[in-house]
Amino acid sequence: MVAISTATASVPRVTGKTWPAAASAALRVAFGIVWAIDASFKWHAAFSSHFVGYLQNASQGQPSWLHWWFNFWINVVSPNPSPWVWVVRIVETIIAAGLLFGIGRKSLYVGGIVFSLLVWSTAEGFGGPYSTGTTDVGAAIIYVLLFAALIVIDRDEGRSVYSLDYYLERRWPSWRWASEWAVGTTLNREPTRLPWWEQGVAILGIAATIALLVFGVQVSQGVKPPTPANAAAAVTPLQLMSDNPVAKARDATLPPLLGTGNTVNLNLTATDAKVEIASGVYYDAWTFDGTAPGPTIHIRQGQTVNVTFTNHGTMQHSLDLHAAEAAPSVDYREVDPGQTIHWSFVANVPGAFIYHCGTPPTLVHMANGMYGAIIVDPKTPLPPAAASYVIVQSEWYTQQVSGTTMEGNVTKMLNGTPDEVVFNGIADQYKDHPLAAKVGQRVRIYVVNAGPSDWSAFHVIGGIFGKVYPDGVTTDALSGVSTYTVAPGEGDAFDITFSQAGKYSFVDHSMAHMMMGAVGVFNVTP
Repeated sequence: MVAISTATASVPRVTGKTWPAAASAALRVAFGIVWAIDASFKWHAAFSSHFVGYLQNASQGQPSWLHWWFNFWINVVSPNPSPWVWVVRIVETIIAAGLLFGIGRKSLYVGGIVFSLLVWSTAEGFGGPYSTGTTDVGAAIIYVLLFAALIVIDRDEGRSVYSLDYYLERRWPSWRWASEWAVGTTLNREPTRLPWWEQGVAILGIAATIALLVFGVQVSQGVKPPTPANAAAAVTPLQLMSDNPVAKARDATLPPLLGTGNTVNLNLTATDAKVEIASGVYYDAWTFDGTAPGPTIHIRQGQTVNVTFTNHGTMQHSLDLHAAEAAPSVDYREVDPGQTIHWSFVANVPGAFIYHCGTPPTLVHMANGMYGAIIVDPKTPLPPAAASYVIVQSEWYTQQVSGTTMEGNVTKMLNGTPDEVVFNGIADQYKDHPLAAKVGQRVRIYVVNAGPSDWSAFHVIGGIFGKVYPDGVTTDALSGVSTYTVAPGEGDAFDITFSQAGKYSFVDHSMAHMMMGAVGVFNVTP
């Protein structure tokens, strides 16, 4: 009887504990599938490129008392992010494998809690969680709770045949220290299991169902899969920009006339260039003469302008001058790389105009930086101004290339969702480097909206425009205007006189645009 009892006890038996054991193993495997998917993303090259950006993203909008924590990690990681990238990759891969195969269970679960808490407090944040490339649901803190649940379940179920730990313990009993934090070599009881084919189908079926439910909930909430492209698009220039101001702002002063004679020569070159779009953040742009916006062109009504346009870019480009009356099929035609085109026009109409690349898709060429302002003075001069400035408003639609270098995101361009709206190419530059004005002296501001898509509502906080010249025309000027709209592709002239010394912000009164960089300051002195 004793021998029979012993033999019976050594054979796994199907009991009421069988299905709960299979279900708990399926929960662990489902969790492992989620971690494996996330770990696979970490091995993409894009993850390495955007790693610092994730930390920068998380630091936005945190309570002031936590700034030191996020700044600490950004300062630690930023100089050499590569080792930290590899740590994240290796740790996530180990956790995924441990969950899928049931290795070192209790140690794994506690390590998963610690790792998830660290992710939550650095890459997701306390006051506004952020998950890379997705609509965030605070995944890391949910992971903490799931790991804790697995610890409780493991304690209740005890040893499970649905894990490699079980077989490692049978071969090396001391493995219990890693898997269960227990000592001793005696197996108190043999866990129960189903036949192998049944248990495999059950565990995989339950795990797949749980994983599908998890992703189904995410899809219903509008969560996108964490692809490298989504991650790149998620990091914005304003999140990567330095706390220090740009070293030097673009000179907004209206430049001198190209020439005073009846004929002037205009030379413009299309070329690729890296331009600064926020403090310390750069964009791989398509430009005129290496800047975005291109150089401001200043001519006089009635002058004949001899245009020479050369393409040093890597694709076809063209030049569309809104101040010219010309046949687009002739003068605005595409120019191949390495080629030059010559044509002329008479500046018959005064005003503030845009020039831009008109090569299809024009949206993409303009959004990548191919625009500038051309100011045509009227034959009968406007009232003299003590200072004249040219402000070109435009939008940047970005995704991260690597580090603090961005490139264009066509999806954002088509959706009209810019990451920055800026004056003269760089966010906030005239807030850090104000434009000068004096009390009682007229200031003239030529505002050209390059777009390519959004309207501007130009306004000086604390000031009233004495005159607004729509399109810069001298007749039919408006008086006593607080805010005036400038359509994409339009340019207007604004006259203002300040009666009191101080700092006056000029903004796009679309508040979202102002928050995205369309703000500057006039420093008015006595």
